[in-house]
Amino acid sequence: MTRRPGAQPDAGGPALRSAGVRPIFLVGFMGAGKSTVGQALGNLLGWPFEDLDNRVEAREGRAIERIFAESGEPEFRRAEREALAELLAEADGSSRVVALGGGAFVQAENAALISQSGALVVFLDGTADELYERCRQGQPERPLRRSLEHFRQLYAARRPHYLKAALHVETGGKDIETVAAEVASKLGLR
Repeated sequence: MTRRPGAQPDAGGPALRSAGVRPIFLVGFMGAGKSTVGQALGNLLGWPFEDLDNRVEAREGRAIERIFAESGEPEFRRAEREALAELLAEADGSSRVVALGGGAFVQAENAALISQSGALVVFLDGTADELYERCRQGQPERPLRRSLEHFRQLYAARRPHYLKAALHVETGGKDIETVAAEVASKLGLR
């Protein structure tokens, strides 16, 4: 996300403004800003923030890149599902902001767990080209970020799943704080 001062958050609809206090899950593709916006949103609301990928790494004792390289994507998805179930059991409806990895919400079992918990799901979006560029700039290597063409194909395959979220927020051309404020405003939490 680029820095653009003065962008105004949208007020959102009445159903989202009555969100109340419950966990907020940020979903979206690689580079959408789930972790950085999640930290900013947590700070803005005074809520704890957690990145599910960090929990997976702590539980597995190795970086995600190593899990993919040594054990493959199916093993990573198993570890991710277990970490999500653990997080949801601990959260038990309490207020917190959680960033999910790009493929977590695409997995039907994970989406069902989140839905059953009553958590709010927010889709952070941008164009595939912009997200690809963000991933190239100062980010750790991503196991599924290969060529731009592969990136675009994976984005197109995952986007319909992300669109099932209760709220869709465009991140293009906005700074982190603006996106966080827009999410809070649309959810009626600010």
